[in-house]
Amino acid sequence: MKKIIGIVIAVIVVVALGFAGWLVLGRNPMSFAGGSTVALADYHGADVTGVPAELASADPVKRGEYLTHAADCQACHTAPGGAPFAGGFAFNMPFGTIYSTNITPDKQTGIGDYTDAQFLAAVHKGIRADGEKLYPAMPYSSYAYMTDADALAIKTYLFTLAPVHAPARQDQLSWPFSQRGLMAMWNVMFNADERFRPNTSQTPQWNRGAYLAEAMGHCGECHTPRNLAYALDNHSKFAGALTAGWRAYNITSDNDSGIGDWSDDDVYLYLSTGHANGHGGAAGPMGEATDDSLSYLVPDDTHALVAYLRSIPGHASDLPRTVTTAAPASYKEGMVADANSRGEKIFAGACASCHGWTGVSPVTGYATLTGVRAVNDPSATNVAQTVINGVNRKTAEGPIFMPAFGEGYSDDDIAAVANYVTARFGAKGADMTGKDVADLHKQAKQQSKEAPNG
Repeated sequence: MKKIIGIVIAVIVVVALGFAGWLVLGRNPMSFAGGSTVALADYHGADVTGVPAELASADPVKRGEYLTHAADCQACHTAPGGAPFAGGFAFNMPFGTIYSTNITPDKQTGIGDYTDAQFLAAVHKGIRADGEKLYPAMPYSSYAYMTDADALAIKTYLFTLAPVHAPARQDQLSWPFSQRGLMAMWNVMFNADERFRPNTSQTPQWNRGAYLAEAMGHCGECHTPRNLAYALDNHSKFAGALTAGWRAYNITSDNDSGIGDWSDDDVYLYLSTGHANGHGGAAGPMGEATDDSLSYLVPDDTHALVAYLRSIPGHASDLPRTVTTAAPASYKEGMVADANSRGEKIFAGACASCHGWTGVSPVTGYATLTGVRAVNDPSATNVAQTVINGVNRKTAEGPIFMPAFGEGYSDDDIAAVANYVTARFGAKGADMTGKDVADLHKQAKQQSKEAPNG
């Protein structure tokens, strides 16, 4: 009997260790590339960290400003309607709500008293100046790849901002997630706290793109699925995930559900402007990432990002192949199979003048629906989110604005028009309900309530 119990215990231990090893092995976002990596000091190619060559001689604040944009700090540290970098943005997680903190140089409520060592500990290890551990809503496991010099350049820029007195909001987390001390175990498994190591089998351009995507832009934090411990699961790197109530789509080289059939120019334009003809425009968190971060990159850096993205192995997801042909130009009531008349009437009254009945906008390419991933997503999540929240973006063509209909239409109305849009212009009509929209609406209200902190 004791022998049997011993065998069972041994099997459980082996399985547990194997599962833990599988989780840990999935933490390296660049392992897919194979080859050998070296410390930066031993890399003999072009410098792949820091600012681009044209800014190498710029003053420290200018360099820090560029890197702050590359790291997309503003998006997460600015509440809707709040002062930039003053915190208060709500991260709605399955286990509660976490609020971003004030990173202006205010000495009482911000980072004004942080030493260089304390700032590096926060960026690389997720440890605040008071010794408390941060939650990985702060993407320190990605920022851990950032060099000390780049992190401190960001600090230099942040310390030039006007201090904003904005006390931290109290996180609302269920037990045991409210116990910050548990993050010590999470960090052992999922934060190697290692700086970027160039891959000697790849080009300098690829390595620069890897540094921008992984150490700075932390693309995987939105586009990579998470495991049971809520860490990034790089076994399915960039295969898409649900983030902050929006779908961050598959950006692997899969031809059907990813961007494998996009041209390099398409990817470049989407990253640098948030729009590519035939693929639509960015909204929600991706729109913010474009406007606050990616649009500030110099062309060579954007091309490096493209080169890196194109190397990511394809991972098929649950999305159908995108329909790129326009819908019929003529409008007849009930012409879309299985479309409800309610959604059709709403589209006619509120949407058709800008988006057109074919899906090709007569106003601007940013409003074209043909080929848009969100419209071809049978969940219709991002279509509904866009209707609820609207679009308010800053682009090279000028402001792009779509009003938010979240308060003017009922949840059932929004579900109806989302179902209609996906049926008329996409690969498969959605089956969204008013309850589905209510859940999304709740998240939108939660974030909009985060008023300026001071």
